[in-house]
Amino acid sequence: MLSRIVNNLAVLAIVVLPFAAAEIPRTASGLPDLSGTYDIATLTPLERPEEYGDKLTLTDEEAAAIVRQAAESKAQLNADSDPHRAAPPDGGDGSPGSKGNVGGYNFFWLDRGSGSFQIDGKSRSSIITDPKNGRRPPMTADARRRVEARAKMARPNTGEAWWIEEGLDPGPYDDPELRPLAERCLLGFGSTGGPPMLPVSYNNLKRVVQTEDHVMILIEMVHDVRIIRMYAEHAPPDIRSWLGDSVGHWEGDTLVVDTTNFNDHPALSLASRNLHVVERFTRIDADTLLYRFTVEDPTVWTAPWSGAYVWPATTSRVYEYACHEANYSFGGILRGARRLEAELLGKSDDD
Repeated sequence: MLSRIVNNLAVLAIVVLPFAAAEIPRTASGLPDLSGTYDIATLTPLERPEEYGDKLTLTDEEAAAIVRQAAESKAQLNADSDPHRAAPPDGGDGSPGSKGNVGGYNFFWLDRGSGSFQIDGKSRSSIITDPKNGRRPPMTADARRRVEARAKMARPNTGEAWWIEEGLDPGPYDDPELRPLAERCLLGFGSTGGPPMLPVSYNNLKRVVQTEDHVMILIEMVHDVRIIRMYAEHAPPDIRSWLGDSVGHWEGDTLVVDTTNFNDHPALSLASRNLHVVERFTRIDADTLLYRFTVEDPTVWTAPWSGAYVWPATTSRVYEYACHEANYSFGGILRGARRLEAELLGKSDDD
């Protein structure tokens, strides 16, 4: 889990070329061999900053600015001037009425990569390529209402039982199963497990193992595993899961993966059980995959959206992720909520 500290902040340069058949690794049957470990960390955002408009690629100066800004953020590792990443001045002493935020990861623990990625020699301004503005399409009216309702259950830690004051029933801490899946160590956050599989703040390794009948992708975060069944039929519609049901086939040298059968809580943020994702994996050279995807969920977004970025190979290894087995803090989250409720209602711990 320890962040891989990168001293060389050079921009990753990948050029997509029409490689000859002999220049990419192949299996005994002649298929492109996708097996290997990849580090998908990148400073390129999923959605394009609005100031770039429809500009898909960046100048060298703009790409260098992204690297420089990331370096400046890391330089503030222990800076008191960064309230989001510095240690809080007072986390509270545990006594009644003692308030405070215990803080979160500082930049030492984060690993968002060392630069923006390039395709065809050009740095990209976003992973999303369609719509042209590099941003997800507008949400449907029903989806917006669901997001607004969900927002009522998520607030910063103010040290007060605000859910009681606002009369929420149930409240966000009334049942362990009301807490987010990532907080419960059941599913990686940010769609790192996908599909689509997207880079997040850390733990960005992907291990691909390929056979003639299956492709397995082991995700570093929360040890999620995707099993892609080749040339198979989708499972019946009543069989659903967080990562969906993935079936694959080859179109020339590109592995195409079609995923449906999601449950009500897919890994992709905001998506619904109607999510449909098509992914394309193409080996560019011995050390790089080009990953492309298209997302469709008509109950959430008013149009499909697509993206692309590169997966560079790495010699790093995927180690055990024991989040759930060691998630002792989860009990503290619930006990802390009971403590705040008791304080608000004027009760003692013995009541």
